[in-house]
Amino acid sequence: MHRFIDGEDRMQQALLPHSLEDYVDGENPVRVLEVFIDELDLTALGFSGMTPAATGRPAYHPSTLLKIYLYGYLNRVQSSRRLEREAQRNIELMWLVGRLAPDFKTIADFRRNNGAAIQSVCRQFVELCRRLFTGAVVAIDGSKFKAVNNRDKNYTVAKVTGRMEQVNASIARYLRALDQADREESDIAEAKSGRLKEKIAGLRRQMQAVKAMEQRVQDAPDQQVSLTDPDARSMATSGKGTATVGYNVQIAVDAEHHLIVAHEVTNQGYDRHQLAPMAFKAQHATGCQQITALADRGYFNGDQVLSCEGTGVAPVVPKTLTSSGTKRGLFTRQDFIYDAEHDHYTCPAGAKLTKAKRRADHTEDFDFYRHLSACFTCPLKSRCTPTKLRRIKRWENEDVLDRMQDRLDRMPEAMGVRRQTVEHPFGTLKAWMGATHFLTRTLDKVRTEMSLHVLAYNLKRMIRIFGVGPLMAAIRT
Repeated sequence: MHRFIDGEDRMQQALLPHSLEDYVDGENPVRVLEVFIDELDLTALGFSGMTPAATGRPAYHPSTLLKIYLYGYLNRVQSSRRLEREAQRNIELMWLVGRLAPDFKTIADFRRNNGAAIQSVCRQFVELCRRLFTGAVVAIDGSKFKAVNNRDKNYTVAKVTGRMEQVNASIARYLRALDQADREESDIAEAKSGRLKEKIAGLRRQMQAVKAMEQRVQDAPDQQVSLTDPDARSMATSGKGTATVGYNVQIAVDAEHHLIVAHEVTNQGYDRHQLAPMAFKAQHATGCQQITALADRGYFNGDQVLSCEGTGVAPVVPKTLTSSGTKRGLFTRQDFIYDAEHDHYTCPAGAKLTKAKRRADHTEDFDFYRHLSACFTCPLKSRCTPTKLRRIKRWENEDVLDRMQDRLDRMPEAMGVRRQTVEHPFGTLKAWMGATHFLTRTLDKVRTEMSLHVLAYNLKRMIRIFGVGPLMAAIRT
């Protein structure tokens, strides 16, 4: 006896044939997919093809194609060609769509033609989860995701200038080599001279192409051109001196259950203008009138914080420390204490800095505070300012930032909560997507692709929280 478990004979016939139902147990996540999609009003969500054509070959129902895509993203299969193969061999997917197997073109066209509707499905699932949102604390962050566009197919002013310098250097090097070959009298030198002339001609053609691209870059609104994906942009990443060509994905994550309640895809490489838009999206998605929005220093922007004032959104963002005084051993603005009741600052030496009178032609939205005499005799002047007087600039809406700083002081754990809440979903999504990240091109299609990823992430999260059976019951009710 060999003492190994034997497999079933492929030629063995069963008395009663197996059904697909036998292979999908009651706790399989595909059952949640079926219930969720069957409960959707696809017509109201805007899916095309809901009314079948009277003539011609019958089409696939949009629910079938939506099930295929959502199953694929839930199981890290995003390619339409791979989904076509899965529909022909994957028992779970056969059960889900009733053995239907659309070709890859039909699958890809569905995603391309129903972008807005797919994004609405993602929002619909978040609305289903509203009963979970009690704490109303969300963490906001952004991350750079690679686009289809290669870095060599992306051009900026700096890249074009660098490329022109490289081509010029190569032409000069080949010209020197050509001059040396011309001075030699041999058949080998003559053949070498011919090859060098061909290379120089090729480089000059390349220079003409680079000059044409230089004009395109200068004419572009943001002075950047991407050839493969026209909406992709070169963005700085956390690595020193590194950049990726892609998109900036913004998400707002519920701090209690770690569900992605709102997301957005932009091609701006910075986060300074995203605080208020993402906070308002999270507020609407959760249905909470009052929410606290946690974000890192990259989101600090006075106008964005002011936009949240009186809306029910309480942002908590650390201030950006941009002063060079610390490196020079000088007192920074944080060393000066503001007294709101008396409207003055107290410097480290104890002097009171009062507001200077605005000039008649002053149009800026900030004031200056200074002491006209104390600085001249102050023993700490060498540690304060190299100029005659130390002046403190204060924004006219600085009280909004002071209230936000007070909230941060009362929540010392805020940045730790933000980090452990919002950074894990980004790591999970990038692991699912693989090294290539996005597969589609242009901003609209990338937003659709991201919505499918977010929907799959939230579905997995809800299954983990509730379980398959209770979640199915909650969807039906």
